[in-house]
Amino acid sequence: MKKAYWLFLISVLALSMALSGCSSSKKGNSSAKGGDVMIYGKGGDAVSLDPAVVTDGESFIVTHQIFETLVNYGKDNTNIEPGLAQKWDISPDALTYTFHLREGIKFQDGTDFNADAVVKNFQRWAQSKDPAKFAYYPSMFGGFEGDKGHVIKEVKAVDAKTVQFTLNRPQAPFLKNLAMSPFAIASPTAFAKADFGKHPVGTGPFKFVSWKPGDTIEVTKNDKYWQKGLPKLGGVKFKVIKDNSARLNSLVKGELDLMDGLNPSDMSKVKSNSKLQLFERPSMNVGYIGFNNQKAPFDKKEVRQAISHLINKEDIIKNFYEGTAEPAKNPMPPSVGGYDDDIQDYEYNVEKAKELLKKAGYEKGFKMDLWAMPVPRPYMPNGQKVAEAIQASLKQVNIDAKIVTFEWATYLEKLQAGEAPVFMMGWTGDNGDADNFLYTLLDKDTIGSNNYARYSNNDVHKLLLEAQSTANEAKRSELYKKAQEIIHEDAPWVPLVHSKPQLAGSSTIKGFVPHPTGTQSFIDTSMK
Repeated sequence: MKKAYWLFLISVLALSMALSGCSSSKKGNSSAKGGDVMIYGKGGDAVSLDPAVVTDGESFIVTHQIFETLVNYGKDNTNIEPGLAQKWDISPDALTYTFHLREGIKFQDGTDFNADAVVKNFQRWAQSKDPAKFAYYPSMFGGFEGDKGHVIKEVKAVDAKTVQFTLNRPQAPFLKNLAMSPFAIASPTAFAKADFGKHPVGTGPFKFVSWKPGDTIEVTKNDKYWQKGLPKLGGVKFKVIKDNSARLNSLVKGELDLMDGLNPSDMSKVKSNSKLQLFERPSMNVGYIGFNNQKAPFDKKEVRQAISHLINKEDIIKNFYEGTAEPAKNPMPPSVGGYDDDIQDYEYNVEKAKELLKKAGYEKGFKMDLWAMPVPRPYMPNGQKVAEAIQASLKQVNIDAKIVTFEWATYLEKLQAGEAPVFMMGWTGDNGDADNFLYTLLDKDTIGSNNYARYSNNDVHKLLLEAQSTANEAKRSELYKKAQEIIHEDAPWVPLVHSKPQLAGSSTIKGFVPHPTGTQSFIDTSMK
């Protein structure tokens, strides 16, 4: 009898332990589906988890969970709010910014966040002199330490909780630039190590767990996060599923909780499914065809203008965007201040294209490579299909385009190095300012970083620097409009579309607000 009793008791205890184990494996465990762990599906893998060295949204959507910036954007806008700095002072001449940091914050490796850490981060970027590594820094701050156009003169720690920036010249979007993901503050102890891009350490609401390249990246709740009660999720698993339709199928089957890159043609499937919900990201982007302005025959303006006349944007939008985009005529979207709506787009006109090619000496056409995007992006849901449409258009004037592509990280690396003759690319605004489109993407200072077209125009350069240094927004807008007129005439790109990116998620997702920059923390997101 005693033996039977003890066998029964042991069985009960074993069952209880098993059930307890099942329960704990689903809550706060970023390696398991269920509980408060959200699984996010995306079309491509991160390039690196060091936010300072990447330029792509696939990386930033992960790093934004791990790292934080001195100042933040609003939840659904690009208005500046406190971040790691709780307040700041700006001198009357706009050359000195003094930031008062929050106290008691630690990096996820246990080291202190303080003014010295901020200084070391900026020294890391400014003193590197390496645009191939730190592409964003020279794009936003006019070069590196010692360069003629460098905006930042000095960054110094006044005391442990106060850091002061002194500028060489005023920069109107300075605060908005500081809020960008690439300028998140990392642990100096961690980034001193060679493998920091694979072992990131910040102050954010989630901390890094693991990365299986091409498959998954996992982050888990930072239990020592400085904002009490946050984050609401126990973790996030980022799952790479390259095909948009396959990603949606995984969402429908419950294998994902949230996904980006929804095919516009699949919106009806989401709307008709009571277990799903549709999200639309506010449009602040541009998808474009870029020409390498230093490579023949694209070093001739007439050739670039001719191809601009061969792209039927309305057909592309109709066939590949299902009405979730509008034609682009400028390198920046209408939602950004300084947009020039008076510019007349290059009309779709095959005969005009032929005239321009004849003028350039290419009446009989030519052969070229057209680089197509290998991953779906908000501004380009299906790069291969759009490339095929462009390829067909070019055949009308005997331009024989061979479609070429590479793995995503390689594609970006080769674009930055200037290897592509003609390429498809796009940009989602980082900070809501015209400077982040025109200067970052098309100024001569940013060749070798984000100016993949390698476009250089001295008049544009002067206008953009003046606009950066002008506080009056009306005057800045006029300067940007003048720059757009010159850029339109030079045609370094064919601006294609401004899209309204579609996302889909489980009906259980709460508190998720798509940000216009394309990147946001999941700090307020929950699953109920």
